[in-house]
Amino acid sequence: MRFILFVLVAMSFACTSTPSKIKYNKNLDGYSYPFPVQTFEFKSQKQDVHMAYMDLNSSSKQVIVLLHGKNFAGYYWDFIAKDLVDKGYRVIIPDQIGFGKSSKPKHYQYSFYQLAHNTIELLNSLSVESFTIIGHSMGGMLATHLTYYQPNRVKKLVLLNSIGLEPYLQFTYFKDPEFFYNSEVSKTPVKMRNYQKKNYYDGKWEDAYEKLLIPHIGQMNHSDWKIVAWHNALTYGPIFNEDITSKMASIGVPTRIINGTRDRTGPGRGWKKDLNAKLGQYENLGKETQRRFPNAKLYELSGLGHMPHYEDYERFKKVFFKALVE
Repeated sequence: MRFILFVLVAMSFACTSTPSKIKYNKNLDGYSYPFPVQTFEFKSQKQDVHMAYMDLNSSSKQVIVLLHGKNFAGYYWDFIAKDLVDKGYRVIIPDQIGFGKSSKPKHYQYSFYQLAHNTIELLNSLSVESFTIIGHSMGGMLATHLTYYQPNRVKKLVLLNSIGLEPYLQFTYFKDPEFFYNSEVSKTPVKMRNYQKKNYYDGKWEDAYEKLLIPHIGQMNHSDWKIVAWHNALTYGPIFNEDITSKMASIGVPTRIINGTRDRTGPGRGWKKDLNAKLGQYENLGKETQRRFPNAKLYELSGLGHMPHYEDYERFKKVFFKALVE
């Protein structure tokens, strides 16, 4: 295995180009992350691939791994990572294969176990033995699988508005990846903005939210967009096919659940078997999830949605740092 370090000069997290003109290829070359980016090169599924990651305060023995959600990559952890470093933590932020600056292989069989294995290999390469793992949205599903897979390595599992708190295929029909590809490739900046405005931010919109769209808009404008859209489609598979609720009872690791209770994220809502079934009721899902884990505490943020760390960071961080130490 080889390691290649490349430093991106992140003079500003915001892009100075207008969103309609910016272009980023499948690996987001030219898009500046908030901290220096390194790459971990390895072989997976008979291919040479790389994972991009940020590694902050590497001399600390208190390690936290931050796992991004499906519609994001490691770049959106910036201010949380800064505060964690200020408190003395080492913070490792990977982009999973298929996301952000990491590889988009020609062929790849996506599963949460594969992504968990890749993440463990990265941590092994950094000589990290034990760590706290924090997953937001889809990252919560990945963090749960990784904890189930390597419980002796995980000191604490923190789920931040994780999806997967209900078994989606119990309520929805199965869809072929081509279904998701057709949806992805037809996206526009306006559609993506309206989706997030409605589903993440309660109809509100701010400059901080717009910045998170810049890498997506840049990729939509590039000839690589169909490649990115295909990987976006493929990574829906694990969300529906790899239930985490059945694993929770077997995870004895201290678990902390942080939920914005206004969240209504429910993958598959548009193709439910039972039209009366309600998905994404986070004011109920948090309590149900807490009961499933043997050693869990629940922290609820009323009035906040799927992105509580962006909607109200000052309020969020009080709960977040409390959950880390309790």
